[in-house]
Amino acid sequence: MQQLQVNLTVPVPENYVLIHRIEYEELQTKSLHGVYWTMSDLEDRIGKKQVWIKDNILYPQKFKKQLDVLQGGFVYYPKAKGEKWSFLASKMSQFLEDNFYTIFKG
Repeated sequence: MQQLQVNLTVPVPENYVLIHRIEYEELQTKSLHGVYWTMSDLEDRIGKKQVWIKDNILYPQKFKKQLDVLQGGFVYYPKAKGEKWSFLASKMSQFLEDNFYTIFKG
């Protein structure tokens, strides 16, 4: 079998930077540290409405035990009407990544 070795130069525009995927993912996660999401932020992130999020993520016991701040989690569940949901963005983002299949398989 014949082989051809090629040395190729590809220009990268000045406003772009090439980095390893792992470093990119770490940068994304770090950018969420100390950031809190509202329910509206979460809706925007996953493209689903509040009712769906509650039915499929927040209230099922398999997730609530892990999410609820009262059980050591990172989601504040409102206790009274008018209170707001609060999500620790870095942890919620990771939870969604880790549980994507389980959440969306139905």
